[in-house]
Amino acid sequence: MTAIVSELTELDPREEEHSHHPAPVGFIRRFIFSTDHKVIAVQFLLTSLLMLMVGGALALGIRWQLAYPWERMPILGDILFPADGGQISPEAYTMLFTMHATVMIFLVIIPILAGAFGNFLIPLQIGAEDMAFPTLNMLSYWFMWPAITCFGLSFLYGGGPSAGWTVYPLLSALPQAAPGSGFAQTLWLFGLTFIGFSSMLGSVNYMTTIINMRAPGMTLFRMPLTIWSMLITAILQAFALPVLTAAGFMLLADRTLGTCFFIPAGIIVNNAAPTVGGGQPLLWQHLFWFYSHPAVYIMLLPAMGMVSDMLACMSRKPVFGYKPMIFSMATIAGLGFIVWGHHMFTSGMNPALGMTFMVSTVMIALPSAIKTFNWIGTLWGGRLQFNTVMLNSVAFVSLFVVGGLSGIFLAAVPVDVYMHDTYFIVAHFHYVLFGATLFGVFGAIHFWYPKMFGRMMSDTVGQIHFLITFVSFNLCFFPMHLLGIAGMPRRYADPYHFPYLEHLLPINQFMTLAAIAMGFAQFLLIGNFLLSMVFGKKAGRNPWNANGLEWTAPSPPGHGNYDIAPVVYHGPYEYSSPLAGEKDYLMQTEYVPREQVLAANEAMKH
Repeated sequence: MTAIVSELTELDPREEEHSHHPAPVGFIRRFIFSTDHKVIAVQFLLTSLLMLMVGGALALGIRWQLAYPWERMPILGDILFPADGGQISPEAYTMLFTMHATVMIFLVIIPILAGAFGNFLIPLQIGAEDMAFPTLNMLSYWFMWPAITCFGLSFLYGGGPSAGWTVYPLLSALPQAAPGSGFAQTLWLFGLTFIGFSSMLGSVNYMTTIINMRAPGMTLFRMPLTIWSMLITAILQAFALPVLTAAGFMLLADRTLGTCFFIPAGIIVNNAAPTVGGGQPLLWQHLFWFYSHPAVYIMLLPAMGMVSDMLACMSRKPVFGYKPMIFSMATIAGLGFIVWGHHMFTSGMNPALGMTFMVSTVMIALPSAIKTFNWIGTLWGGRLQFNTVMLNSVAFVSLFVVGGLSGIFLAAVPVDVYMHDTYFIVAHFHYVLFGATLFGVFGAIHFWYPKMFGRMMSDTVGQIHFLITFVSFNLCFFPMHLLGIAGMPRRYADPYHFPYLEHLLPINQFMTLAAIAMGFAQFLLIGNFLLSMVFGKKAGRNPWNANGLEWTAPSPPGHGNYDIAPVVYHGPYEYSSPLAGEKDYLMQTEYVPREQVLAANEAMKH
């Protein structure tokens, strides 16, 4: 058994007064154009939840078309397609799945994890007053709104973008290549660029803050796994995002300036002479996936860190294998940079290169398995608290396992060639990016809500929301594996014109009913979130009896976060420690004399 306190410090137990930077004055500076990381976090959170409802509505439009092809969609159809009498056209279906993926990835998952929880937790968990660059932090949020505007206008203009969220050339590079892909597609690319600026500003801020602004005694290996996950995510963003941004500028140049980065020779553009010495459409795929596969972990790693914190607290045990968890996250991030080609197995890849990408992809299963078994080890033998936080955290682990196992199938070139454009792929990435990630987010909202707003969310409503969402999610997405094996293609508005797929219609109707139930269940979350601000039970500083630095600050924290400057003496997961006395947790700021620590460690050896 390891020592009770893994690291000792020579710091003296002293209390220091803060020298706060000036607090903003006036409503506009405090709540609109705020430079306070906590206000910016709430702005990201509320905006992302709003976009979650928008993205869910688009998803229901997709599901309706697959369940009831070419029939009028009640209520929502009149809102989305009033000109067509509420009926989804083939062009509108293409626009629907393009905008659904765009909203959920760029306006929901990345902003809610890195933007909302990253902003809120990083200074609080490392003992800092604010972010390193508060003005850049404010801009990282406000760059979202030009992106939302561009995406929204592209949705309304000319039928919306219709090249898919991966915007493959030539559909995306030529204005005449797809219906509705003229100025709308250009607006979409501008929106993507604004989101890139937002993410890059956040990335620089997070790395600088974590590396330079930790409280006294907060060594790297005393940081919670949430902070480690945010640091690794920020590094991923910094290295991968410039590639996508450069690719976006090149595609915009192809569309507006007549360049030929992605347009091959011999193509006629705008009735001009055929292009000479053109570019390569496959170049876009390489550049896009070089960012977008690491982006999978940008959307997943923060949830992994937060779930680790929540599982430790709700099982009243230290995280099993703290350092292996850190190294496994770093390994996942590193491998994520060299596996982008597995998205291109069907693009005519050299078999030797395909084998390289296949082996490197399968290797990601190793650090992922370490994390999974360490989460199980954290739960094993613990005093489990079956509340909303625990249920959502365990759901994250279980759904991550399902998504990871299907990913191992798809890593094999022969399997992927058959499965690539089928609903098996849709099932896989929804289990990873929706099932796993959003259940982690749901748990995190309940866990850190009292610190954000000073009140508790209703656990009863939270458990009802969890139960309906978890059951309906699996009823909706698990059958997609079967549809994919049966050969049902994705991105088809009416796959039933293939005679061998007609028998799949009842399954799609069943899945659509489950999706509708799942969509309406989110009103429970939104209602619980908003009403608890007023009617929720007031929370103290530490309602969960957790031991991170954020729980030493008031709820909600004031400007500058802390009453007293924190000094760190312990690691982040000292639960069930004999040094805690009558409590079963030892705060990171709680000083224990060296003699008592050494005596306790000696007693543990015997």
